[in-house]
Amino acid sequence: MDAKLLNPFIQAAVDVLKAEVEANVSRGEISLQKSSLTSDDITVLINLVGDVYGVVMYGMHTPTCLNLVSKMLGQEITELSSLAQSGVAELGNVISGRATIRFSEAGYVSNISTPTVVNGNGIEISTLGFPRIVVPLVTQYGTLTVHIALREKNPGEPAIPDALISLINDPNSQKGS
Repeated sequence: MDAKLLNPFIQAAVDVLKAEVEANVSRGEISLQKSSLTSDDITVLINLVGDVYGVVMYGMHTPTCLNLVSKMLGQEITELSSLAQSGVAELGNVISGRATIRFSEAGYVSNISTPTVVNGNGIEISTLGFPRIVVPLVTQYGTLTVHIALREKNPGEPAIPDALISLINDPNSQKGS
């Protein structure tokens, strides 16, 4: 994946974490995701459509989510309530929105979807053959892992469909039904 697709999200995530929760952020080792299973407790999914398209996911463990949302809201949040889910979804939304502004400044038009919050690890999220680059961002609140599976639309290529990812439930959740 070209760095011009990766860097806007990493820069936006660092900027938003610093601004919203006063985080000290350091980047962990960048890797290529080989498994389609989530390894974090909470994953925020946001689709992009347009000149740059695909999916960006923000993963974290529950304590990290609660720490970030508590700091954002200025009050202690101790459970993954609808308020906590809304807060972490908005964090992903703000990061993605800032990244698309950077794309716009570079001449790319892309729009983001409404965030989707997936609870639980071991959930399969297929990026349909898109390579997924994984960038951990380590903060004093825990690690926010940014998963980026994007492509640049080729000139003359038809419009990209809105449905870009497939969610497949954990096979263990189907037992007994």
